[in-house]
Amino acid sequence: MERQVKRGLSCAAVGMFLLVMGGCSKQDAASKNEIVVWHWLTDREDALETLADQYEKSSGVKVRLEVYAPSDVYSSRIRASAQTNTLPDIFGVLGEPWDLASYIKSGHVMNLEPAMVAEHGAWRHQFYPKALATNTFIAGNQYGVAPGIYGVPLDVTNIQLLYNKDLYKQAGLDPERPPKTWPEWMADWHQLKAVGTPGLVSGWGETWMINCFASNYAFNLMGEQKVLDTYRGKVPYTDPDWINVFSVFDEIRKEGLLVSGAVTMINKAAEQTFANGKAAYAFNGSWCVHPYQEMNPTLSYAPILPPRFSNRFPMRIWGGAGSSLMVNAQSPRREEAIKFLKWLTLEPQQAMLSKETFNLPSNRSSAVALPPILAAFAAHMEETTHPSQWPVSERPAITEAIGKGIQSILIGEKTPVQMAQEIEALKKQQ
Repeated sequence: MERQVKRGLSCAAVGMFLLVMGGCSKQDAASKNEIVVWHWLTDREDALETLADQYEKSSGVKVRLEVYAPSDVYSSRIRASAQTNTLPDIFGVLGEPWDLASYIKSGHVMNLEPAMVAEHGAWRHQFYPKALATNTFIAGNQYGVAPGIYGVPLDVTNIQLLYNKDLYKQAGLDPERPPKTWPEWMADWHQLKAVGTPGLVSGWGETWMINCFASNYAFNLMGEQKVLDTYRGKVPYTDPDWINVFSVFDEIRKEGLLVSGAVTMINKAAEQTFANGKAAYAFNGSWCVHPYQEMNPTLSYAPILPPRFSNRFPMRIWGGAGSSLMVNAQSPRREEAIKFLKWLTLEPQQAMLSKETFNLPSNRSSAVALPPILAAFAAHMEETTHPSQWPVSERPAITEAIGKGIQSILIGEKTPVQMAQEIEALKKQQ
């Protein structure tokens, strides 16, 4: 018992020391004309360090970058620092919209809208609107956050269907004529399957990616309003349109389209499978360009919209800001932090980051000279949507149940009707 008390006092002393040192480091940063940035972006660590050096030479302000990875370690550090008011001048908030909302409502994230709209909106206008929307809260939002723009996007992303051009050639298909409709996709797949080519791979062991694919077809089959009305409880999941959405996955099962093991596969393993030419198709985001380049520099592929099932409504894909940084609302150097982020998102710096990291720049002007594969992703940014941009979202318990239910459909354990009935029953309980 005595040892535990001593250990507790020791830990408390260490905690107090770290808290004091954290406070001192903030004051030191202010006195040294320095701003501190915490990030998790290991793929662009070197590029950011190079840009930080350039900024110091041009402005006289030192930017100290500290990287913490992986993302769960980073998020834990941000949460702990928020509780002790020791956040750096600039940081990122990972997670869902309600995570960002909680930091904003706790007074940790600065509203950047005044800076964005200054000088006739010069800063705001350089971004893709969908990128800013990811970190924007509108009036009357469900999170109770004051309207404003609370993050600066460093890059943008979207998730599409990819196809292997070389495997298309080997099957006698035209690699420059990918499928646009579901019947065209199935016709191509039958020709690929006839020569022994594996089909579709994706990290569908991560249920959010299944929900993303399902959302694409929900928007295509019933339109945005009906999807959102379902989340509001006005439309049941047993509605025929939702049965059709779930039936998309039943058809994938019946056609043998999914690569063996994809139902439980994490996305990194799925990327390796596609990069090695062991799948004709992949469902993945624009972030894949970098790992594919490292895994197989000769891989010939292209992104396309998921082939539409219906002509009633357009196909919508998930997308928006990829990585975003926020300004600490309590930082004594928040104005200097804003100046640095303005500089970091100018066209030359954005072009450099895109070239070094194979990510889509958030500055639209920097997208002019993109490599063809990134340009193909960027061409569909205006067709993106994302749960963070919707006026209402489904409860996490329901989205998790939908993802697991679709997994059951894909392995033949449940029918679309059975799954819809179970989801609707759970919805009523919720």
